[in-house]
Amino acid sequence: MSEPQLLSAWAGHWTGSGTGVTVILPPAGTVGSGEVRGGAPATREFALLEPTRLVDRVDAVVLSGGSAFGLAAADGVMALLRERGSGFPTPAGPVPIVVGMSIFDGSVRTGPPDAASGRAAVLAAYSGVALASGRAGAGTGAATGKWRGRTDPGGLGWAERTAGAARVAAVVAVNAWGDVIGRDGEPVFGGAAGPVRPEPAYGMQNTTVGVVLTDARLSKNDCYLLAQSGHTGFARAIHPAHSRYDGDAVVALATGGSTVDADLDLLRAVAVDTVAAAVRAAVMPPA
Repeated sequence: MSEPQLLSAWAGHWTGSGTGVTVILPPAGTVGSGEVRGGAPATREFALLEPTRLVDRVDAVVLSGGSAFGLAAADGVMALLRERGSGFPTPAGPVPIVVGMSIFDGSVRTGPPDAASGRAAVLAAYSGVALASGRAGAGTGAATGKWRGRTDPGGLGWAERTAGAARVAAVVAVNAWGDVIGRDGEPVFGGAAGPVRPEPAYGMQNTTVGVVLTDARLSKNDCYLLAQSGHTGFARAIHPAHSRYDGDAVVALATGGSTVDADLDLLRAVAVDTVAAAVRAAVMPPA
């Protein structure tokens, strides 16, 4: 399975010991918005993504392990982008708009990603190295099925679909309290329909975060609606999703690279399928 075209030059990983960082670097002029639905998020700059806020551009999105500590990876991304002249123009120079979302993994205890980790992920994106799936980048230390009191594989996945003349891609780091659900409606890793042995100790160590990208021309409010559809993709492929114990969040980015305007409702429907496919690819990576 080849890397999706929308990500071929704009995404990179830094993979450490039990944790990692994944950076999405959209082209200049990309419009973005986002939405949080989980009860325990670890995010950076999400208030800026609200449709009513002044700035509509996004220069980078950083997915990382390390929970709130891992948000420091965005500092390295921001510094490198400023060195290269990217960012929102101000009298004091460009201010890169870098959005961060983190999952909780074992590095909270052993050493979370830092600014150097974020910088390394950006350099990997610039180098054009193919974006790996599974236990890579932000998905390195991820797990699922924790509502059962057990640990099933998690990871990072991506997928791409077409929506008329436009394309839609998704990158998702899956560290869910619930199960990943296959296309047949059953848990990928088997088991009963409900939790077998709920374990409170697993309660706060979860989150699924993702980015939906399209080359369609969209407004910031359109991107907000697209992010909502990304959450519908979570709910289709994860059960339960959006719990109090998850920090589920989605950022939607529109690069405007398509020469044809796309139908927003078609894009939203395709985004649901794309995100669900990316969730499944995180735990069932292509051979």
